[in-house]
Amino acid sequence: MIKSELVQKLADENPNLFHRDIERIVSIVFQEISDGLARGDRVELRGFGAFSVKHRPSRVGRNPRSGEAVHIEEKWAPFFKAGKELRDRLNGAGRFSQADSQPQPGPGE
Repeated sequence: MIKSELVQKLADENPNLFHRDIERIVSIVFQEISDGLARGDRVELRGFGAFSVKHRPSRVGRNPRSGEAVHIEEKWAPFFKAGKELRDRLNGAGRFSQADSQPQPGPGE
């Protein structure tokens, strides 16, 4: 699901709200999560999960094509840990099976 699909789903479920207001609410929520992470805060959405920032120290890597050593700068990376309710929902009853997620052969294959 992309942001516009989320906004449309919320608009369909809340016909009493203006579409532009829903767009603004979704943008504000995402902006606040981003701002919190930029400050180094942990952002927790109960039942969904927690966003945090992890430090990746500088290191020496290898160019896979040439094998040459390459210096990789330190960086901060966003990290998401799913909450218990989300994990239970993904692994619980009614979840699609592995067979459902496999590509099905088309006609004539």
